[in-house]
Parts: sequence; structure tokens; C-alpha cells
Amino acid sequence: MNSYNAVMSRDRCILLLLTALACAGCNRPNYDPAYATRPYPFELHTTNTMPVQVFRDGTRLEIVNSTDTGWGPSTIWVNQQYAHELDGLAPGERVTFHLVDFRNDLGEEFNAGGPLRTRQPTPVRLVEIQSGEDQPLMGFVAIRSGSLE
Repeated sequence: MNSYNAVMSRDRCILLLLTALACAGCNRPNYDPAYATRPYPFELHTTNTMPVQVFRDGTRLEIVNSTDTGWGPSTIWVNQQYAHELDGLAPGERVTFHLVDFRNDLGEEFNAGGPLRTRQPTPVRLVEIQSGEDQPLMGFVAIRSGSLE
């Protein structure tokens, strides 16, 4: 009976160790300095907006340019912190991004949520476009979905 208890104790220790390793493996940081963007240009923030609609669909962000204005290579800013480069946005064009592809100046990814996430997803409150590093920002209309807000 004594050897049975020793085997059970060893098995419990192994199970506890594997559980701890699995938890530690799932709790990786969501940042990588290699993906860091430039800081948000607060000095170039304006209150100007364009009637370009932005929809959040789970972990995706969809931008619908229903105007006759187009933009060349630009940066899309979310919540005055997270940035993603855009090749261009033509009049009438619709583009979709994964929110985790948006990074801040530390390399942290946007907390988009999802089935394996343990934290509440961050709401998308403000979306802006910047056509060049020294250009002022132009706001878009972020449509709240209700389910993630």
C-alpha cells in the first residue's frame, strides 16, 4: 500500500507541474518590440471627421469609404494608441483588418478578444487616418456594435 501512495503522490506532482507549465505557456505577453510603431502624434490630432464608416466584427475591423475622397499610403490609428499601415483607401473601397495586427509604440497588440482570451476585449472608440507622419489626423465614424461595447 505504501508504494501505491508513493506512485499517486508522484503522479499528482507530475500533473501539477504539467498544469503549471500549461498555464504559464498560455500566459505569454501580447507585445513584441520588433512590431513597435511610432507613438501617437497628439500634436497633430484634430476634431475633423469624414463620413467613412468603421465597423467592428469580433476581432476584425472593417472600414467602408463611401465618400469620393481617397487616401494614398496612410496609417490607421485606433483609440489614439494602436497603429496599422494602409497601402491606400480608394473612394468606395472596403478594407478589413485583424485588430491584433494593430500595435502601439511598445509593440503591444490591440486586445481584440476572441475565444481563447481571458480578458474583456477593448472597445474601438476612435479611428483616425493619417496620410503622412507630419500630416494632421482625420477622424472616421466608428459604429458601435453593442455586443463588445
